[in-house]
Amino acid sequence: GKIYKRKHPLFIIIIIIIFFFLLEQKDGLLRYANHTNYKSEKIIKKEVYCNKIVLEELKKIIDSSKVLNADDDKWPEPDKVGRQELEIVSGNEHISFVTTKIGSLLDTKDSQDPEGMANFYYLVQDLKALVFAVMDMHFKIKPT
Repeated sequence: GKIYKRKHPLFIIIIIIIFFFLLEQKDGLLRYANHTNYKSEKIIKKEVYCNKIVLEELKKIIDSSKVLNADDDKWPEPDKVGRQELEIVSGNEHISFVTTKIGSLLDTKDSQDPEGMANFYYLVQDLKALVFAVMDMHFKIKPT
């Protein structure tokens, strides 16, 4: 991944085709947006404040993922299929990953770095599950 040095609290940005979320540690604000055509809606936006426990769990998920050691230079570039981006800012570290849309774990096998890309895939799945669980508990919504 691209590493930038910056002083910032932990925050995560994930962009996956039509799905986006941002979590800021300083106040625990979680912003969620989903571009959808469901029931003629253009975009679904939700915001919720998370407590310290959710933020600590998020940090544990990221730290245990091993994705921070990956290098997206060996991953496929975004293409007509789509793009996935992950940006993590924690303390002085600012790490950014960009690749094509990963539909399943099989899509990581042809990469020059299949292990790093698989770690990225699993982390994104874990983060999506956490975000959907938090949103579902608060708003009683289901992901599309």
